[in-house]
Amino acid sequence: MGGLDRLLAKSLNNTIRNNLGEKTTQKVEERLFQKYGLSLTQSIEEFHKIDAVLREFFGAGADGLESKFMQSLCSAKSKNKTNNWFSITDNHTSQTIMESFGDDDKSAILNVVIDDAKIISDILIDCKIPQTSGYRKINQLIKDGLLVDDGYTATSDGRRVTKYRSLFDNIRINIVKNKITVDVQLSRPDYNDSSVLQVIYG
Repeated sequence: MGGLDRLLAKSLNNTIRNNLGEKTTQKVEERLFQKYGLSLTQSIEEFHKIDAVLREFFGAGADGLESKFMQSLCSAKSKNKTNNWFSITDNHTSQTIMESFGDDDKSAILNVVIDDAKIISDILIDCKIPQTSGYRKINQLIKDGLLVDDGYTATSDGRRVTKYRSLFDNIRINIVKNKITVDVQLSRPDYNDSSVLQVIYG
């Protein structure tokens, strides 16, 4: 699952359930399980499978539903696909991002891997963060989708170790009249890795 999909998963799951209603959601979940052996939550990782089931129920109307789901979470700031700026409109997702950047250690971790992927031990050394709390915070950033794997490197003893980088190339937090908006710029690989964005925006 792409980092953005992981970041949006909980909110997207709730949004789909709220928009479809209990009975329709149950039918969609049953069909997802029959066809793919997946729950609604699991299928968010492979959004094209939800898309296929929604098309069985709603035909071309699935496009409108999926756009509605997405608009409640985030919106593309530009139709230019090389720009990849998105405005996060979902409160839970915005809060996850702001809490991570509001934590000094997590912010340092994310900033040290914006341009250059690193292994966890190097991240901790560069950020001067103790191992115990550092590993816990890195694992939380990975779980939230804000840190994404970016290949491997070999250690001196020959083991392959995963390298990580930030999901976002840039982030802007704006406060206007007590309304907070979070704008994020995805790297091209992260845009391409998102099954949700690929289905909805192509």
